Amino acid sequence: MAKILITGGTGLVGARLTTLLLERKHQVRILSRNPTENNEFKWDISKGYIEEKALDSIDYVIHLAGAGIADKRWTEERKKVIIDSRVETANLIFDKIKEKGTSLKGFISASGSNYYGAKTTDKIFQETDAAGDDFLGKVCLQWEAAADQFNELKIPVTILRTGVVLSKNGGALEKMKTPIISPLGSGKQYLSWIHIDDLCNLYIKAVEEDFVGVYNAVSPDSHTSKTFSKTLAKVIKRPYVPIAVPSFLLKLVFGDLAVILLEGSRLSSEKIEKKGFSFRYPQLKVALENL
Repeated sequence: MAKILITGGTGLVGARLTTLLLERKHQVRILSRNPTENNEFKWDISKGYIEEKALDSIDYVIHLAGAGIADKRWTEERKKVIIDSRVETANLIFDKIKEKGTSLKGFISASGSNYYGAKTTDKIFQETDAAGDDFLGKVCLQWEAAADQFNELKIPVTILRTGVVLSKNGGALEKMKTPIISPLGSGKQYLSWIHIDDLCNLYIKAVEEDFVGVYNAVSPDSHTSKTFSKTLAKVIKRPYVPIAVPSFLLKLVFGDLAVILLEGSRLSSEKIEKKGFSFRYPQLKVALENL
């Protein structure tokens, strides 16, 4: 049984992960700006504050906090919020852990599958490949650097570069279930995805086993926007129209943010599978049917 502190614990992934950790008899604490439950503790990034009890005798920190990449148009102000909500939160925890002298067994952080850049190529990216030089690549690079500083305290670090998380409780899948299903843009861009329970089981693996380092948290079943849309339409029994939503229209509506809809690469899941991880939902059709 481990004592685990989660940032972003009330979000899509955090809520499901908390449930699964509690089922496995772990103790879970959640950092919240407005705590309401017994296991929630207050933190305030602007004031550099974390309620001291939150850090008492903890074994692991799971860092999921971060403003939604696709929630709002990317103004300069929004870009700063996206970065700071990931980086400054990790920095605050680092400072408090160092100050308190807590001997964590591990710091486990989310990162994004767009670490390699939002681009469509035939290359299958592995964890050793370089970060992209676009906005999302730079976000992930800073995000991971904030996590890596825990190595200075001899604390093992695990980073999960996460694809689109598929869940029945909101998130991207809910937005995809339109009355008529169509691909986006060229339809050739790849969509790296993972079932929420597989992702949560990766976090659990990082707590319960030797699972340190950087990993692509994506399913082995790669799909383009076109093949993903066809599979989704078939599973939820809605009409599929092969005429794609035009790129110019998406750019008009979403601005720079449209790049995450119009570009995408394949990521390799080979490294996590070699570490003994077995996907419960390795195929898109199976994952969608479950959800």
